[in-house]
Amino acid sequence: MTTAMPKESLRILLSEIIDYAGLFPPSRCSMPEAVNNYAKYKNSDFNWMLGRFVVPVSRLNEFMENARDLFSEDKTDVWHLSVLAGEDINETLRRIEFFNQKYETQAVCDALEIKILTSSQIEQIAAQIPTELTAYFEIPIREDLPDLIATLAINKQRAKIRTGGVTVEAFPPTDAIIRFIRLCLAANVPFKATAGLHHPLRCYKPLTYETDAPEGMMNGFLNLFLTAGFMRLGLKSRVLENLLEDESIANFEFEDSGVSWQKKYFLDNSQLKVLRERNIISFGSCSFEEPVEDLQKINLLQ
Repeated sequence: MTTAMPKESLRILLSEIIDYAGLFPPSRCSMPEAVNNYAKYKNSDFNWMLGRFVVPVSRLNEFMENARDLFSEDKTDVWHLSVLAGEDINETLRRIEFFNQKYETQAVCDALEIKILTSSQIEQIAAQIPTELTAYFEIPIREDLPDLIATLAINKQRAKIRTGGVTVEAFPPTDAIIRFIRLCLAANVPFKATAGLHHPLRCYKPLTYETDAPEGMMNGFLNLFLTAGFMRLGLKSRVLENLLEDESIANFEFEDSGVSWQKKYFLDNSQLKVLRERNIISFGSCSFEEPVEDLQKINLLQ
């Protein structure tokens, strides 16, 4: 793959945006497939879009067995891993510490993703997380969401939202996503997203790669990230919902100085940098190639 340089605003928005989760549905790659894919993406023309390799803590040994021959001889080119915690957080942290000490010149676990249900869980787990590990707490989208995000803010932790899945029911409504983003921005809680974000723009697609897969409306990662960006400018919820549901690339214009939507609203490059550094960090996807190919189809990448 060869490519011309994209517009600077697009490069800022998409830099290290995709955490590769090829082990998970709907791709469900084997470990050998997933690590070979990640090595290929790291050496591609689009490696600037690639974030961390996502792996369950229970499969760290399997990861190393399959990846050890793929690491670069350049000791500064370390693979960065985002680890999904097991049920026992103490055991998870012990395994991560052991892994990092043993393989620090090849791969490092520097992000942790933890699924929780209550504020007390956040408090208990946050107290145990070492400073060198960045944690994302996947929280349920329900009535106590403000309390959960407030607890994350107090404990200086990050959030994670699940924006889809392999069933129609797994996709939260637009207003729920807007509410989540608004609460995170208000509390200065950085967040990442996962699931159902294979495509740049909102679209009606099969939810898995099976021939008889159910179809549904999928969220777009450009919609999601730009919604967070324009929310920082104080746009009303009704306008933001229209943005999150916009399916037309004609309404988005990327320039060297920034990005506009509907020729009415504009985010400059400095605002995009702040968005990516302080607010929405990345999204997990079981595919790296599909987002890239879709961006090429709508002429944002070559």
